[in-house]
Amino acid sequence: MSQFMDEIRNFSDFTTRAVVLEGAAAIGLSFLLSLIITFLYKKTHKSGRYSQSFVHTIIIMSSVVAIIMIVIGNNIAVAFGLVGAFSIIRFRSAMSDPKDIAFIFFGMAAGIACGLGFYMLAVMFTIVLSILIYILFAFDYGGIKGSYKSLKITIPENMHYENVFDDIFEEYLEYHQLNMVETTNLGTMYQLTYLIAKKETISDKDLMDAIRERNSNLKVAIGMAD
Repeated sequence: MSQFMDEIRNFSDFTTRAVVLEGAAAIGLSFLLSLIITFLYKKTHKSGRYSQSFVHTIIIMSSVVAIIMIVIGNNIAVAFGLVGAFSIIRFRSAMSDPKDIAFIFFGMAAGIACGLGFYMLAVMFTIVLSILIYILFAFDYGGIKGSYKSLKITIPENMHYENVFDDIFEEYLEYHQLNMVETTNLGTMYQLTYLIAKKETISDKDLMDAIRERNSNLKVAIGMAD
């Protein structure tokens, strides 16, 4: 009987060691693949500004998801329990760029593949999709023709800025996006910062003159996009 119990303990120890090695391999590989994913994210981020915490989140989530998949295994009860546990989590910060969500799923997919033991599939998936994403970025697929610029407009404090320049932008611009609103001049004015792409026949002076007629001839500045 004691010999039988010893064999059970030895088998249990072997199983534990196997799970630990599997977990270490999944964490290590998912970490390396998420580094590739976040490097691609930084290289293809057009505005040049990205959150360091978001980059770290992709890396952390990839490794965490890999371990979750190992823990779940084929246990349906554990899977439902984890769904209930994670259902209480809420993301309070809104994504400024829809592409950020895609990169989160990219990292999670790599972590899932590592957690399930599909190591070669995870590597191949990460490399191939990274190449495809970089090709889209390099050729600016779906982008607006012409270069992007930064437009800063100063307006009076009592002016409602939400839609005040929409007709001007529609006439002079191919693309515009409001990136920042901040107070200036001791809080008596607002400064709006846009990312814009002008139409081919429009000069900077034409756009600035049209805006100055609307913002009480306050400061308007056009420069290179950050």
